[in-house]
Amino acid sequence: MPPKPKITKDMVIDAAFDVARETGWENINARTAANKLNCSTQPIMYHFATIEELKKAAYAKADRYHSEYLMNVEDPQKGIMLGIGLNYIRFAVNEPNLFRFLFQSGYAEGNSLPEMINSEELMPILSIMQKGMNLDLDQTKEVFITLSMFVHGYACIIANNSLEFDEKLIAKHLERVYKGAILAIKEEMK
Repeated sequence: MPPKPKITKDMVIDAAFDVARETGWENINARTAANKLNCSTQPIMYHFATIEELKKAAYAKADRYHSEYLMNVEDPQKGIMLGIGLNYIRFAVNEPNLFRFLFQSGYAEGNSLPEMINSEELMPILSIMQKGMNLDLDQTKEVFITLSMFVHGYACIIANNSLEFDEKLIAKHLERVYKGAILAIKEEMK
């Protein structure tokens, strides 16, 4: 008789990620992960002492997936910030359960705006923006905050089924916010 396949920790995390993606993070539990893996709940609880630990691991996987999704800009020539902003909103359209898991579940670590804007992961984006706008880093961060709050609001409304995704209209609005934020910063410099 062949040995039973071993259920790895990564397999359990993948299963929990799939549950969150398909039916929502609230549905992650030992039974739903085990059903995905076609096994008993024993391997789930072997790798994770609590379901809370499993949810945190699935959250980390969702966060990595989201970051890759954002950076896959279709047409960088149109503007990297516009592309990232549209991808953020597209993510809410295409992955509403993961979007809610990432931004509306309370699992995010470092929820403060200063932690976000000063994170190492954001520096490549801020550097590109800074060069394109000819502003200093602090001014660039102000523009980024303005744009990101607008984009996040749009994405939340869409992820919660309160608005349809109209890419042309949203791109137009993002351009206005971006240009307006730059103009405001430059006026403050006078």
